[in-house]
Amino acid sequence: MARPPAPGSVIVPDWHESAEGKEYLACILRKNRRRVFGLLERPVLPPPVAIDTASYKIFVSGKSGVGKTALVAKLAGLEVPVVHHETTGIQTTVVFWPAKLQASDRVVMFRFEFWDCGESALKKFDHMLPACKEKTDAFLFLFSFTDRASFEDLPGQLARVAGEAPGVVRMVIGSKFDQYMHTDVPERDLTAFRQAWGLPLLRVKSVPGRRLADGRTLDGRAGLADIAHVLNGLAEQLWHQDQVAAGVLPSTSENTPS
Repeated sequence: MARPPAPGSVIVPDWHESAEGKEYLACILRKNRRRVFGLLERPVLPPPVAIDTASYKIFVSGKSGVGKTALVAKLAGLEVPVVHHETTGIQTTVVFWPAKLQASDRVVMFRFEFWDCGESALKKFDHMLPACKEKTDAFLFLFSFTDRASFEDLPGQLARVAGEAPGVVRMVIGSKFDQYMHTDVPERDLTAFRQAWGLPLLRVKSVPGRRLADGRTLDGRAGLADIAHVLNGLAEQLWHQDQVAAGVLPSTSENTPS
């Protein structure tokens, strides 16, 4: 697998905050609320605007209770479940994200199709994991900063889920980062993990999303600002991997622990 690109080397990091970026973001918002897209739907751009769409399937993996469903809900601008209920089957969620490429100044609409499956279902039904892994472009491995066991389970998750998929993007996300004062995973352990595995490691908070003036509706723009680093990170890794696979960029292998 190609070595991950340096953050910000492929995607313009803060472009979504620019005037141009906000114009493109308007197509995934409606009255400052996030639009929800079905599997066959896509954003509608003004007639003069024509951009390419890059579609990717992403499997979200991690121990039960680390926040897989909550993460996908935040990325899609949906309400995060207050009480944890394990996902009973496979749940798919589509998220669109416009981003600007550093090399060409071209805007690309990224379409992420997230696949989330409960740990019990994966263990009970043999066909679940192969279905989630089939034609997958990226694996997101989650651990919780408040659950030491979920962090220690990462090497096993990586071997079990991504061991036979060397050409697939792999990223690690630590959830519940806002509870860092009560963390079971100190910074030195994160540093050691990054040095050993060479994988991108991002952090997300579990606090409820900000609301509009009515006090009930999620603020779509504020929510996008909270998770833009995750969507940009995914876009960057996936686009870079495609460029390497197409021979546009040289392949530099990374060392992965055995």
